[in-house]
Amino acid sequence: MLSGQVAVVTGANQGIGKGIARALAKAGCRLAICARNAAKLTATADELRGEGAEVLALSTDVSKEADVVAFFAAIDKQYGQVDVLVNNAGAFDGGPLDELSLAAWENVIGACLTGTFLCSREAFKRMKPRRSGRILNIGSISAQRPRARGVPYAAAKFGTWGLTQATALDGREFGITCCCLHPGNVFVERRAESGLKSDDEPMMSVETIANAALAMLSMPPDVNFLEAIVMPRDQEYLARG
Repeated sequence: MLSGQVAVVTGANQGIGKGIARALAKAGCRLAICARNAAKLTATADELRGEGAEVLALSTDVSKEADVVAFFAAIDKQYGQVDVLVNNAGAFDGGPLDELSLAAWENVIGACLTGTFLCSREAFKRMKPRRSGRILNIGSISAQRPRARGVPYAAAKFGTWGLTQATALDGREFGITCCCLHPGNVFVERRAESGLKSDDEPMMSVETIANAALAMLSMPPDVNFLEAIVMPRDQEYLARG
């Protein structure tokens, strides 16, 4: 169902974003990917092209309106359409609430929530005239059960879930669906040698969460897989809040 479609993935230079981009390419999508780190993004794009994917890659800070507008203009020029958007870009920061800086708050909110809004807005503009399109927002189980000392991230991901529902409502009459995938612990690159206690918890692979994303994006056009929580069986969740 996804073959030939143009799929946009943010934060696609590593981790979950890279895994989803690879899964979409294997499903036959043409890719437009972005991230802030230009060197990693270029390496990822070359890797995906080596696997046979058609890829447009542009270094982009999704928290900046001008960057997002320029990214989608480049997509217009190369592909002329947007069928799928995966809002994956994000950042994490935290600590005791009374010690958090405004800069830390704005970095997380900007990458996770403002970026999701800006990219969704630009995708919506292109999907609406065609009366079709799918938007998948990557949330977190922190949008359901926050961790201690994770105020910016929890706020951003709760906001992402609210934005998902509002976008789904706005898109319904135009054939646009919006859904949200809440991952638990995923063994991404940064966890390998972080030394953090939380990274000793049960983990699932990037491929597992990418397959979940692909399932949500592969529904029939008149079906919205609105929300999913995917997590390791043994991860603390119900009692962690």
